[in-house]
Amino acid sequence: MIKLIASDIDGTLVTDGGYDVPDELHEVIRKLRAKGIQFAAASGRQWASIESIFDPVKEKIFYLSDNGAYIGCHGRNLFLNPIERKTVMEMVEDVRTMEGLEVMLSGPDVVYLETKDREFLDWMINDYKFRVETVEDLTKVQSEFIKISVYRKTDVEIYTRHLREKYGERLKITISGDMWMDCMRPGVNKGEAVKILQESLSIKPEETMAFGDQLNDIEMLNQAYYSFAVGNARKEVKQAARFQSDTNLNQGVLKILKLLL
Repeated sequence: MIKLIASDIDGTLVTDGGYDVPDELHEVIRKLRAKGIQFAAASGRQWASIESIFDPVKEKIFYLSDNGAYIGCHGRNLFLNPIERKTVMEMVEDVRTMEGLEVMLSGPDVVYLETKDREFLDWMINDYKFRVETVEDLTKVQSEFIKISVYRKTDVEIYTRHLREKYGERLKITISGDMWMDCMRPGVNKGEAVKILQESLSIKPEETMAFGDQLNDIEMLNQAYYSFAVGNARKEVKQAARFQSDTNLNQGVLKILKLLL
């Protein structure tokens, strides 16, 4: 019997940077909970962004945000995984020297940006629904940080190769889509977050279903026997998953959940 469902958001439930999920999904989540099945939204997004998407059922789901660096539920965080400050500041200085890249630091409840790109800032606030604070100097922010995000409009994987080579042993680095490189404390990923949730709820991988589309979803898929790559997923994700659903645009996840019910 399935007892836990974990799903990525961008590229899996919605388009990258999208916001609207069908109302039917919220109703399905309610029905799953009535049957004793937990639902966890696992994303590189901030928890506040996840909560906005799932507002009608925000008290009925778990948030595995910041690629697993934050595990929580409505009203409180349960587990946080901060990064060593020295490493964070060093990467900020490096990204500042690289043309076309933006760096964003995620605290437990606020993301910090020193960007001058108003369009990018508006996108983060209005589309992603992040709690954002703009600052003059990120190195002066007195907060613990759970994720470093590097953004580029396109081809971020190509333009961040040097950063991955330099910091690969000090951080868990993953590519999320065409625009984001996310960095967490070593050992932190969506799969580990799902594992913590499983152990806390006494749920086995054989009782878990997971959905994803990008490289940062692979560890999560490996933590669930019923692992699904959506039809639009990267080939590496399709190879890692046991099963495949329809695409995100065709509501692939929702179709499988309705079959489950």
